[in-house]
Amino acid sequence: MNDVVGSHDILFVTLDTLRYDVARELAADGRIPNLARHLPDGSWERRHAPGSFTYASHQAIFAGFLPTPAAPGPHPRLFAARFAGSETTADGTFVYDTPDLVSGLAAVGYRTVCIGGVGFFNKQGPLGSVLPEMFQESHWQPEFGVASPTSFEAQVACAEKVVGELPQGERLFLFVNVSALHQPNWFHLPGATREAGDTLATHAAALEYVDRHMGRLLAAVAGRRPCFAVVCSDHGTAYGEDGYSGHRIGHDVVWTVPYAHFFVDGAR
Repeated sequence: MNDVVGSHDILFVTLDTLRYDVARELAADGRIPNLARHLPDGSWERRHAPGSFTYASHQAIFAGFLPTPAAPGPHPRLFAARFAGSETTADGTFVYDTPDLVSGLAAVGYRTVCIGGVGFFNKQGPLGSVLPEMFQESHWQPEFGVASPTSFEAQVACAEKVVGELPQGERLFLFVNVSALHQPNWFHLPGATREAGDTLATHAAALEYVDRHMGRLLAAVAGRRPCFAVVCSDHGTAYGEDGYSGHRIGHDVVWTVPYAHFFVDGAR
């Protein structure tokens, strides 16, 4: 990452609440082609989330603790605050002397921009302001939120505007919290109803919806300079497994998440 930071723009996308099993199945079945073409070998990596709900997980992610590979470690991290005794800071880790990755990238010249999605990014109260206030610039509007059937399209349009207005010589760290997978997601499946509610099928349909517009987001960041992208879930969610529903619980479908990082080439 020490070769990437400073030479590349960085895109970080959290597909909020996306389950690993659903993401893996859709990639294998060719149902998310825009994402799958960037995944190593067309497959998601299986990882463990650093938290069981959005706020906890993003606090950890912004501290440099991305989802952990689901295999015995230790696993070297991409980003880490300077911390005595860290066993996961390696030679290739980008180490910063600030409390979080966002300010660490700002300190080396990045413009840091947040495009929020779920309520912890809505800036409508003190709690919903904590995460977006880490960034130099943050955006949220109701059209980006969980109740909007066109949330990701609106977020992508905002990203295109941000990128288009940024001076060519300024490096960009763009973070997007995608809300479309989060409940309610029933409206992404044709024929589904509010009364029937959310299901694994509507969760999958929401990922297909996101994939249809992911190409626009990647194209936007690729147009300036080479870009390093991280795309992952912050946690999963339960749809009745073992009697559980939702997240902020210690179930495997919540802790197990899809992860990928890759390069997006662009014009220098």
